[in-house]
Amino acid sequence: METTSQETFTTPFIFKTDWKTAFEDDEFSKIFSSDILENYIINKRWYGGKASTLKYIEIVDHFKITSGKNNYYGVLIEVNFKEAFYQHYFMPLAFMAEEELDTNTIIAPVQFGKQKGFLVDALHQEDFRKLLFDNIVRAKESPAFKLVFHKGVKFEDKEYRSSKFMGLEQSNTSIIYNDSFVLKIFRRIYVSTNPDYEISRFLTERMNFESSPAYTGSINLHLPEGSITLGLMQELVPNQGDAWKFMLEEIDGVFNNLKTKKIKIDKLPDIPLFKRLKINEIPPEIIDWVGLSLFLKLQTLAKRTAEMHIALGSDIHDTAFTPTTYNGDYTVWLKNRMLYQFQNRLNIIENSLHKLDGLALELAHQFMENKKLVRKHFVDFDWTKMKSERIRIHGDYHLGQVLVNGDDFYILDFEGEPESTIRDRKVKQPPLKDVAGLFRSFHYAIYATIFNNKDKYPFEQEQLFKAAEILFNYFVGAFLQTYVEKAQEGNLNIGYDHEIEFLLKYCLIEKAVYELGYELNSRPRWAVIPLRGIQSIMKY
Repeated sequence: METTSQETFTTPFIFKTDWKTAFEDDEFSKIFSSDILENYIINKRWYGGKASTLKYIEIVDHFKITSGKNNYYGVLIEVNFKEAFYQHYFMPLAFMAEEELDTNTIIAPVQFGKQKGFLVDALHQEDFRKLLFDNIVRAKESPAFKLVFHKGVKFEDKEYRSSKFMGLEQSNTSIIYNDSFVLKIFRRIYVSTNPDYEISRFLTERMNFESSPAYTGSINLHLPEGSITLGLMQELVPNQGDAWKFMLEEIDGVFNNLKTKKIKIDKLPDIPLFKRLKINEIPPEIIDWVGLSLFLKLQTLAKRTAEMHIALGSDIHDTAFTPTTYNGDYTVWLKNRMLYQFQNRLNIIENSLHKLDGLALELAHQFMENKKLVRKHFVDFDWTKMKSERIRIHGDYHLGQVLVNGDDFYILDFEGEPESTIRDRKVKQPPLKDVAGLFRSFHYAIYATIFNNKDKYPFEQEQLFKAAEILFNYFVGAFLQTYVEKAQEGNLNIGYDHEIEFLLKYCLIEKAVYELGYELNSRPRWAVIPLRGIQSIMKY
């Protein structure tokens, strides 16, 4: 974090223009986008270009928004990279005189005419946060600046009382209002409405879906080339943290039971992956080991997931949400995407073999030996055999996107897969792709528990991995039984048993290949998890 020491302030950037007309001044725009922004942006958590080399930054658009006291700017910037691609970001900007400064997160010391002060991110000023809230309450449109504030039907608050930042700054910045609402400001922006805004508003206002935070408002910028979503406001739901944290605690208890209940891993009954089981069909030895309550929670999560998909797939009026069948266009899109990603992962593995050892290295070699088999799996997608339907889906569904509320769950963050283009995120896909994402998350939670507590459980790693695969198969079996039942009850066409299994297998491998790139780049030791996932499904 930058600080506001005197030392920083001794060398302000000096401009002849004043703040009110700053962005009409070429000299200010030029220095702001180069000398000022380039230094500031690379240290921000929401900046997604850290792995690339910044070439230059350009201001592509700006608008002014004024409260009774201050002028603020919303600035849209384009960051160009030496690797020949670019990203767009949104920056709300404020100028504060030295005596008004009440934050230690500054962008740069500046001087406009005789007025000395600081450029700061406007979200750090309460006056600006209040201005956004008041404009949503009034559902204000500002045609001059193409800025549209929308007030959701579920939003009943009229009065601004308080605002504060929510947790650490991530890829977006979230502000809590009146201890009741969360306004997510999107930092990385796209010339298209954000799927998180589209889906959140649709689920609340069209479908009355209650297992995700209710949509209460938004901020969009309407430009000739398309709409840009700058902010999404939802209700703040009571919760005890996310399902990832919950799962890690539960699974730690399950592995502790191996020792305390003197369970013999080799004697545990196993089932094939995707075999569906009602709770009363789970063998008593497994219930004794895992506990009934975890299976009941998985059932609830399966119900909520199916209800989300039923809501996303049951609209017959809004073409963005009407279900559709499989066709040749989708297959071409899917295969191109898969083969590109697969080749990318192969290159990463070849460049990362030196970072691997032990089981990870062994599995990586097996993967390389079987690459033709995995590649063939992606090419073998035959849409003519598909009888189910494609719908808009969550797109990045895992335990971290689910909040635990007592015995129930809320589903959040419909932005989609971070690596995908905004257009690809809106492509209708099999709902089972979300289910597969959650299953990969179960697999991760199980193995992460083993990796994070390796000295705690008195068993050989190979034994723990064996228990891990048995546990995973039962998690999948219990979840799938409830999900399929609920989906079919709600007339969601997910296909017959053979098709369900094919799609799940396809999506699980797709997801594991996607994860492989991430792990090899950031935590090579964990590459075991996706590699083992691919191996167990492909059975090589």
